[in-house]
Amino acid sequence: MKELRLMKGNEALAEAAIRAGADAYFGYPITPQSEVIEYLMAQNTEERTGMVVLQAESEVAAINMVYGAAGCGKKAITTSSSPGISLKQEGLSYIAGAELPCVVANIVRGGPGLGTIQPSQSDYLQAVKGGGHGDYKLIVLAPATVQETVDYVKLAFDLAFKYRNPVMILSDGIIGQMMEKVELFEQIPRSDKVYDWATTGKEPGKDHVIITSLQLQPENQEKVNLRLQAKYKEVEKNEVLYESYNIDDAEYVFVAFGSCGRITQKAMELARKKGYKVGQIRPQTLYPFPVEILSKLADKVKGFLTVEMNAGQMVEDVRLAVNGKKPVEYYGRFGGMIPSPEEILDAFEQKFIGG
Repeated sequence: MKELRLMKGNEALAEAAIRAGADAYFGYPITPQSEVIEYLMAQNTEERTGMVVLQAESEVAAINMVYGAAGCGKKAITTSSSPGISLKQEGLSYIAGAELPCVVANIVRGGPGLGTIQPSQSDYLQAVKGGGHGDYKLIVLAPATVQETVDYVKLAFDLAFKYRNPVMILSDGIIGQMMEKVELFEQIPRSDKVYDWATTGKEPGKDHVIITSLQLQPENQEKVNLRLQAKYKEVEKNEVLYESYNIDDAEYVFVAFGSCGRITQKAMELARKKGYKVGQIRPQTLYPFPVEILSKLADKVKGFLTVEMNAGQMVEDVRLAVNGKKPVEYYGRFGGMIPSPEEILDAFEQKFIGG
């Protein structure tokens, strides 16, 4: 039976990891996501979870512990915030290259550098373009509510094991720290399933398994890359998620993700009250990006406005999707500042209406 609770975003994420049947969490405290590990530690009794919950000595250690657990076919998750995620990039590239499943959550804070503990969306490019080295992709989910945070933890594990690929939940300090009503899904039992690709020790009838991202012969490394690229094409074909609002009669379209999508929705409503036919697309998967719907809308609308809490990062993907058919403008705040619906409406009028 599903359960209704009032929860902070970070704690809801942790509870969802427990209920999704996670086997292990490895992390390191950093604001604004430290409540995740605190909640898991408090709940980590044999009767409640049976999980391995460990504060590693560093973010680098944490992601490599995830690598080890994922290599055993276990559900492993780590969380951090912007600078900590940067430290995990080499490990993420190794995990993607070894084709292993895991879940990573980034509760984004303002940067660059140590920056500020206030919320931001400035890790978009790092997340969707593969912040580490090599030609790899993360599947990237962008929740806009605490409820979506809960739902996406379960979805992230499903996608990670479906494609044997790391999945990132790209959230921010607003969602991580806010409290909202959530409906928690029922507990999923932890699995003892043995995967043929996992390193589980010598077993009768099972071939020797070696997990590595190292291929010294270039022709072998090219085969790995071709296999990865084919997998990403399948992800792009099958896993695109987005929400649309008022697009049937829209003459202009706002595009925003995560917490900014909520603010922009209010700006869209204010624009409608002033007689502007404005719709909105809120990408829920940032990779794969909702290219098709934006391309179709570009055939009938007059222009697009992306709204972001960064210096303009998602706008690049919107422009690629629109492919020059219509103008694509950007409005944003960065460094931890949060735009208001009124600011967004003013920016829209200045850029498109001439007000």
